[in-house]
Amino acid sequence: MTNEKDGTVVDVHDRDASNEFSKETGEVIILQEIDIPNIREKAIDRLKHGINKDLDDLLDIGPATNFIFDMMSTLSENEAMEVLREAVEYHEDDYNFPAHTLEKMHLLLAGEEEYGMDHESYVLDLLLEATLMKFHSPYPEVRAICDPMDDVNLPVETIRAYVLGILWVAIGSFINELFSFRQPSLTIRAPAIQILLYPCGKLLEKILPDKGFTLFGKRHSLNPGPWNNKEQMLATLMVNVGSQSSNFMSYVVVMKLGMFFDQKWVSFGFIFLMNFSTQFFGFGLAGLLRRWVVYPPKAIWPSLLPTLMLNRTLLLPESKRSINGWKITRYKFFFICLSAMLVYYWFPGFIFTAISTFNWPTWIAPQNKVLAIIAGSSLGLGFNPWTTFDWGVINYSAPLAVPWFSTANRYFGMLVGGLIMIALYWKNYKWMGYLPINSTGTFNNKGTAFNASAIVNDNLTLNLEKYKNYSPPFISLGYLLTYGSEFVMFTLSFVYICLSEWSQIKDAMRGFWTNIRYRNHSNFENNHDPITKLMSKYPEVPDWWYLCLLILSLVFGIIACQAFPTNTPAWSIIVIIIVCIVLMIPSAIIYSVTGFELGFNDIAIVIAGYMVPEHAIANMICRVYGWNVDAQAESFVGDQKLGHYAKIPPRALLRCQLLATIIQTFVTIGALEVLLNSFPDLCSYSQPNKFFCAFPHSLFTATLVWGVVGPSRVFNTLYPMLKWAFLIGALAGAPCYYIRRYFIKYLKNFNPILFLAGMGRFQSGYNLSYFTPGLEFSFVFMYYIRRRYLPWWTKYNYVLTSALATGVAFGAILIFVSLQLTSVQLHWWGTTVSSAGIDGARSATLFEVPEGEYFGPRTWE
Repeated sequence: MTNEKDGTVVDVHDRDASNEFSKETGEVIILQEIDIPNIREKAIDRLKHGINKDLDDLLDIGPATNFIFDMMSTLSENEAMEVLREAVEYHEDDYNFPAHTLEKMHLLLAGEEEYGMDHESYVLDLLLEATLMKFHSPYPEVRAICDPMDDVNLPVETIRAYVLGILWVAIGSFINELFSFRQPSLTIRAPAIQILLYPCGKLLEKILPDKGFTLFGKRHSLNPGPWNNKEQMLATLMVNVGSQSSNFMSYVVVMKLGMFFDQKWVSFGFIFLMNFSTQFFGFGLAGLLRRWVVYPPKAIWPSLLPTLMLNRTLLLPESKRSINGWKITRYKFFFICLSAMLVYYWFPGFIFTAISTFNWPTWIAPQNKVLAIIAGSSLGLGFNPWTTFDWGVINYSAPLAVPWFSTANRYFGMLVGGLIMIALYWKNYKWMGYLPINSTGTFNNKGTAFNASAIVNDNLTLNLEKYKNYSPPFISLGYLLTYGSEFVMFTLSFVYICLSEWSQIKDAMRGFWTNIRYRNHSNFENNHDPITKLMSKYPEVPDWWYLCLLILSLVFGIIACQAFPTNTPAWSIIVIIIVCIVLMIPSAIIYSVTGFELGFNDIAIVIAGYMVPEHAIANMICRVYGWNVDAQAESFVGDQKLGHYAKIPPRALLRCQLLATIIQTFVTIGALEVLLNSFPDLCSYSQPNKFFCAFPHSLFTATLVWGVVGPSRVFNTLYPMLKWAFLIGALAGAPCYYIRRYFIKYLKNFNPILFLAGMGRFQSGYNLSYFTPGLEFSFVFMYYIRRRYLPWWTKYNYVLTSALATGVAFGAILIFVSLQLTSVQLHWWGTTVSSAGIDGARSATLFEVPEGEYFGPRTWE
């Protein structure tokens, strides 16, 4: 077991039973006053006979099992009651906390008579539940991936870990940057990277000599011993941070590409400065966010758990006990599922692509416009009970990682949004019937693509006379719904989270101010959950380190904006950052609990439209900072939570993050050059390899609407209802909170923020067809199996999702490299039927504009 105070490993089985250990040192005390002989054996027996159904996964969580049962002996009944009282208060409105566990804790607190069992059974259950709260985790998904003990002597920052991390950061960031412009995008995520890292680490373990050097009193060897789980996680974290695509590269495509703004001045110097600034921007904010979303147990980060489970599967031993009739090891199960998916993906990925875009209702009548609008997967809304047999599409909503309540809230919000769109579209609301119902494009008043050059000067500022003589920019109904729901969501989420998490927010802000005033004060002193206690033995990263990184990245960005013709004043970037920081705390809390990321790029472009009106590039640059305030910070802080679960020293984690991000900064610039020079028809919807550039198209649309034309014209002339969305959200936040609070029994799993987020999912060309199968898989695995077969779910669920995602990633890359890059095509009914009709054309509208006429207002200025 682990000493609570200093983290050392103690073998409780070797101690003399008559000894009494001190709580001041964190070691075990045997409390003689608990009049239950053989407490450990009786607790195990109750689990084996299914008496504690909510905890039966404890029998198969490895070394932590023995630790938990040993810790039961350290608690008295009074201490256990106090632990449960605090836990009930903390988890009462917790979406992820098991409802049956909360109910059981209420009964235990009500007393032995209310609990309805004999004294011995009551005390055993009381102690076991309290032990989990005090020494481990009440969440079965966290118990599955995280041990309540730590070996401080295990090597972490080894030479071989850094070498492999650097290698795969370079490879991963290059591939991910290329594929980020494809729809659906294909990304080498952490599970796939771990599979590649594992054999590399084992190989270096065998071939490298045990030679090294001593630095600052510590020896660094080429081969310090067996390749271990902490080394694997450090290298994985490097790749996870560094191998992602750069958000700013999409902005560069919009600036440079002829079909968008065609700006020749965008050079390597500008791209490097902005890429460095935007990539490093999240570090400074991550240091602030850790108080809310790393240390609190409620912040479980469901989207990260498969990565940790795969780490355990590859490197840690497991029991051979039968789990719901299954005896196969996680390791073997993983590679069977990965191999099967790797073989299967050739069918939806190349041989029979119709089962990927399975828009079968439109096959009945390919030229039926109404059918394509309602049921189409490309043009339409995707109303279709089963839309794909491609795990790459099914996994778009991470149905085997994100909690069921989160998936369901967002899906039903999207479903309601789709029904609203049908009603408005058939009423031709705001002339929407003349446009595709769900498109990322911008249109003129004749229904054709909006020509940006027709309304701007050479420096991409608005030419008012040209604008008066041309057309206002119109957006699709899907985009209008997205903006409306997002604007409501921004203000509602701020009010709602401030009310529901006020105590946590207040304590964290107090801790931040204390750390700024007293540099030797540690954040760990304010947090008492078991994992944070274990991590407190490692030196913490001071807040001022993060602030220095934030200032440095901001300086680089300001230099880029002032040295090149961006028309972006420095103060506008600072204002955007301040506004987004205010919204960032509720956003990060939502992400850490639900797996959903809000993102502030849309609110940033509206504010920028007022601050720097009629300037396209300025609007885009303000938007990229609005995006990175949230996205980059939450990405970095999410990796900090991974390190927290895996017991990676915080300073080691920061060092590997910084190195990986520097490498990524250069590699993504190189990948962009390859993309621009090697792919004909890049960003065209006819691009043969599906490099449609969904986000750049969306970015171009938003820049025209909010940057060039400006929010004042949009709100006052085209879509005046949008300006009320902010007020509606602010006013609705408090009622939503109090209604859920007083009707928690019925509304515990309803989240208005997620519901609104679902309504805003009709963006970037996506629709219900990307989420319906995900809902169905989520119900089966995250609701039904999790409740009925918890031990199986605990052992295999995250292994399964990692294996399938990895199989898809490897299969897609193999097909792309071996066939698509060499222009090998397969033409038959199974590869053409999905795109043969109106749905595949993506351009059908409900109404046609008469020849020589136009729709919309007669004057628009």
